[in-house]
Amino acid sequence: MIHPEHTVIGKISYTNSWPVFHNFHPSSLSFPAEMVSEVPAILNQGMASGEIHVGALSSFAYAAASDRLVLLPDLSVSADGPVKSILLFSRMPARNIGTGRIAVTNTSATSVNLLKILMERAFGAGPEYISAAPDLNEMMEQNDACLLIGDHAIRASWQDQGYYVTDLGALWKEWTGHSMTFAVWAVNREAAVHKREAIAEIAEAFARSKQRGLSELSPIIQAACSTIGGTAAYWREYFRNLCYDFGERQQEGLNLYFRYAYEMGLLPQEVKMELWSHNLLTRVKE
Repeated sequence: MIHPEHTVIGKISYTNSWPVFHNFHPSSLSFPAEMVSEVPAILNQGMASGEIHVGALSSFAYAAASDRLVLLPDLSVSADGPVKSILLFSRMPARNIGTGRIAVTNTSATSVNLLKILMERAFGAGPEYISAAPDLNEMMEQNDACLLIGDHAIRASWQDQGYYVTDLGALWKEWTGHSMTFAVWAVNREAAVHKREAIAEIAEAFARSKQRGLSELSPIIQAACSTIGGTAAYWREYFRNLCYDFGERQQEGLNLYFRYAYEMGLLPQEVKMELWSHNLLTRVKE
C-alpha cells in the first residue's frame, strides 16, 4: 500500500535501466519517498494517473500520456545502432517477410510499434502480428518470425537456432540514420508543480546515480551475470553500448519515431515533448 504523503518513484525492472537505478536510494532523499518496481503496464498506468509521481517508463507509454507528463532531462535508455536486446528472429531475411506472420511479445508497445514502423515504412511489408508469450521455440512453431525483447532476447541471442536475427536498433539506424530511445524518465505534471523541490532532488539523485553506475559497472555486471547468466565480458559490452543520455541526438530520433507512429495511426495524437527543469518547462525542438 502506497503511503499518501510519500513521493512515489517508478522503477522499470528491465536490466537495461540498471545503471541509472543501481545507486539510487529513496531512503537517502530528504523527504519520505518510496520506489515501486512493477511490470511496465502498471508503471505506465500509475504515471499517467499521477499515483506514481516520477520515474522511468517506456517511450511509447510516455507518448500515450504525454499531455500529462514532462520529461526529466538527460536520462533515457537509447541506442545509436544495435541495442542487442530487441531482436527479430525469422526464417528468412526480415525484408522478405512480406505478408507473413510475426509473433510479438505482449510486454513492450515501444518495440512492437518500432517493428511495425520498420516493416511498413522500410520494407513496404504488411505482416500479420500475433501476440504470444516470450518463448522463442513456441513462437516460431506456427509463425515466420518472432520479436523478443529484454532478457528473453538476450538469452535467445546466445544460442544459434539457425534463424536470421535482426537487431531493431541497428535496422532503425540503418534506415533513418537516427538514434532510437526505448525508455525515458518523466514527471507527472501535477507533481512537477506541487512537489517542485522533491522532483529537483530526485532529478539530481538520478543524475548522480547514472554517473556512478556507468563509472562503476562491476557490481551491475555481477548482478546481471547472477540473475540472467552470460559472461562479464558480454554484459560490460552490453551496458557500454547503450546510451543513458537524452541530448539533442536522442530527442531527434525519438521525435521521428513518434511522427511515424502518429502517421500510421499507432498514436492517437501528435507528441510535443517537454523537458522539466527546476524553473520552467522547455519545449523540445521539432
